[in-house]
Amino acid sequence: MPNPFRSEESAFRFVWLTIGYFVPIVVASWINTWLGVAVFVILTAGVVYWLLRRGKRERPVKQVPLAHAPEERRILVVANETVGGPGLLAEVRSRAGTGGRVRVVCPALNSPLRHWVSDEDDAREAAQTRLDASLAAMRAAGLQADGEIGDDDPIQAIEDGIRTFRPDELILSTHPVGRSNWLERGVVERARERFEIPLTHVIVDLGEA
Repeated sequence: MPNPFRSEESAFRFVWLTIGYFVPIVVASWINTWLGVAVFVILTAGVVYWLLRRGKRERPVKQVPLAHAPEERRILVVANETVGGPGLLAEVRSRAGTGGRVRVVCPALNSPLRHWVSDEDDAREAAQTRLDASLAAMRAAGLQADGEIGDDDPIQAIEDGIRTFRPDELILSTHPVGRSNWLERGVVERARERFEIPLTHVIVDLGEA
């Protein structure tokens, strides 16, 4: 049976949703029994509707590349802590070839608590530092590279990058199995299902870098 709590964020969200479901029912029941029943019916109907909508598979996002010269291959790289790994740089150089363009998206990952209180400054600052170092290494290697801080949800960050950059392929970099939150959350599999674009998964072990 799959574990529904693949991350701290999932467990944190479940706790708050549970509280948000039961507290209004209890409060309404204290006021009036029938009011409690009415709130229960309304909230339950909303939950069922949400689950049914969530269960429907989203259509893959189709990629329509811009009209650019064949030698100007566009590579979208999405990575967070592994963005500066030498293994990732080697893969990007191999894929981009000569004349290719690279865009690096570094999601500003944050803790669930800081995300809920909209405290993202530290996460964005840390992501920007990693991104700047990665871009410097890529440019030093002769690559045409630019980058940006992406959404803290890696799937949303990929979708945003695809829509704005129109890449020919995607490189998604993670830590090895057992140390990667993205792998635990199934980000690679979800990206393959969600986006109709060639995807290369690069595992970067910073301990061996």
